[in-house]
Amino acid sequence: MTEDIQSNLPPVKSGDDEHGLRKIIHVDMDAFFASVEQRDYPELRGKPVAVGGSGGRGVVAAASYEARKFGVRSAMPSVTAKRLCPDLIFVRHRFDAYREASRQIREIFHHFTPHVEPLSLDEAYLDVTDDIRGIGSATRIADLIRLRIKQETNLTASAGVSYNKFIAKLASDQNKPDGVCVIKPGQGAAFVAALPVRRFHGVGPKGAEKMKRLGIEIGADLASKNIDFMRANFGSFADYLYRAARGIDLRPVRANRIRKSVGGERTYSEDISSGAALRDALDTIVDIVWERIERSGSAGRTVTLKMKFNDFTQITRAKSLVQNVPSKDIFSSTGHELLEELLPLPLPIRLMGLTLSNLDRGDQEERAPDTAQLSLL
Repeated sequence: MTEDIQSNLPPVKSGDDEHGLRKIIHVDMDAFFASVEQRDYPELRGKPVAVGGSGGRGVVAAASYEARKFGVRSAMPSVTAKRLCPDLIFVRHRFDAYREASRQIREIFHHFTPHVEPLSLDEAYLDVTDDIRGIGSATRIADLIRLRIKQETNLTASAGVSYNKFIAKLASDQNKPDGVCVIKPGQGAAFVAALPVRRFHGVGPKGAEKMKRLGIEIGADLASKNIDFMRANFGSFADYLYRAARGIDLRPVRANRIRKSVGGERTYSEDISSGAALRDALDTIVDIVWERIERSGSAGRTVTLKMKFNDFTQITRAKSLVQNVPSKDIFSSTGHELLEELLPLPLPIRLMGLTLSNLDRGDQEERAPDTAQLSLL
């Protein structure tokens, strides 16, 4: 972190350390859902595998690395995936198996630090600044974590090691699969400078298009803009982008936080317009979100459906029950009721999301910020 940047921004304060940078690890499992299937079913090993429905309106939830070589990606329509890879093997998801593997992995994390912030079943931030095991190196801790995951679950993980969450998360993707990338404090700005802005967390396709029109394509382009320009063009998102382009992230790793909602949303590679396709899409989101609800032990009364049309306008509809949503069936039927009230849609949609909110305040032990994009789909 350079001296001139420090003079323009508040000092870095994260966790209990007010006098220095933190040691952050971001651990990301490799093709998690698909890898669990290949682990449990040896006949799938070494073959292109997709978790998801193979029907005409099915969607790939996860793809093995063998499938990714053909261009198969998560959130891709199954028919497109099959066209890219004719030998692709589809398997239905098994959330109990994924949840159990995730539980084992989190136990490993907590052996090394109590400061664990899960993002989903397959990834988490760890703050290892305190080094409670006396290992002496964040990189060594990351290596030991990956080794134990391999030994205890027969799965592989990649890790990014750095001085903040933003850089650590970017780094974990650099040497996948089964790799580690270390970005030291003096290297963060240069590392970010060479990256496409699309890799910045929170920058979606629309944001990247806007940035390109402004002459911003990589981190260095973003860093060349002053804060007044950023605020004029990006509003409340400007300060985050300004810092991120300089390798700065002030967010601490939060092991516990109060949950306000549980949900998720998906952006589709192809617009959806027909009622049948919309209902199928909603069923998929219900499966994922209800798994998150069960995992977190949350209970709430309000179900909210969100849809973004292909012209980027968006609508939300919500319904609150008299008591907490008692079951997945009720959660699903409430979501579908909201959808049916909107049909037929005036335009095709590019995004759909479903959220449970108005949560009981007894749910104070938030372990993952689950209102983000469905990263596993």
